[in-house]
Amino acid sequence: MQTERLSADADGIRRAAALLTAGGIVAIPTETVYGLAADATNEAAILRVFAAKGRPQDNPLIVHIADLADLPRLAKEIPDTAYALAKRFWPGPLTLVLKRTDAVADCVSAGLDTVAVRMPSHPVAREIIRASVPLAAPSANTSGAPSPTEAGHVLHDLDGKIDAVVLGDRCTVGVESTVVSLAVTPPRLLRPGGISAEQLREVLPDLVLDQAILHQPEPHARVASPGMKYQHYAPQTKCFLVEGTGEQFIDYVNRKPACAALCFSEEASRLTVPHLDYGRGSSAEELAQNLFAALRRADDFGVAEIYIHAPQKTGVGLAVYNRLIRAAAFQVISL
Repeated sequence: MQTERLSADADGIRRAAALLTAGGIVAIPTETVYGLAADATNEAAILRVFAAKGRPQDNPLIVHIADLADLPRLAKEIPDTAYALAKRFWPGPLTLVLKRTDAVADCVSAGLDTVAVRMPSHPVAREIIRASVPLAAPSANTSGAPSPTEAGHVLHDLDGKIDAVVLGDRCTVGVESTVVSLAVTPPRLLRPGGISAEQLREVLPDLVLDQAILHQPEPHARVASPGMKYQHYAPQTKCFLVEGTGEQFIDYVNRKPACAALCFSEEASRLTVPHLDYGRGSSAEELAQNLFAALRRADDFGVAEIYIHAPQKTGVGLAVYNRLIRAAAFQVISL
């Protein structure tokens, strides 16, 4: 298969929409990461997404819409809190899990009676949806690898496996959307992202955090959100997540042979091992923007082990920590 390269202009949007309406699979830019999109009502198209990614079919997908009026087609029993969250955070990096309608292909929801829905803020993504159909779109990468925040990442993983990629800009948020389930009481944060738990609690004061955010679910557990169950975001090199101060991290890593480090910018000049910084430790948003690109470069070191300095687990930092603990297969070193 030859993967078309489409520009992020009116012609590219029309071509992407035509491919998607006809059952094709197309990688599109969003503000979070690039998504591998398919018609959310077309089971055959969705199965192509799973196959291209090598994604387990018990891992549900998120459906992307362009207008709030599209929500009742996909979800039922929509609570007032859903509209309050949509008013505050849509369009943007927030996904809501709700009871689903029969319009959603069964494989999108991995056999659950719920559907995950969000409205991206990226203008190209929304124009493609408006010109086609609601789109189920997991990250446009090989399953388990770091998510793509640039078109080049998509092509590295999926060139020749998908119909097209829309060549947009680098993603501005850098990690996948926050996922909140409103299908349970009290509402539950399933995956942290660009909208923090602290922001959500301004609308949902009774919000609780799912234990799978920081802990590995049981192997046969059914999960309601992408990114909860399997090892994700990982380079090929074995990774360890390191908790501690900057001084502790520097001292620990500098004494490790044949390793590399993924560090904060302010630590880089004091490391004697090969290293790559992924942003300032004081800016969780910066760490999120740079995280996946840095993880994709980590294998270039050619070392046996990579030690990654963990961010604080507050604000967007919780989303970065959540991705890193999965990249490290839950191997955490506390100094």
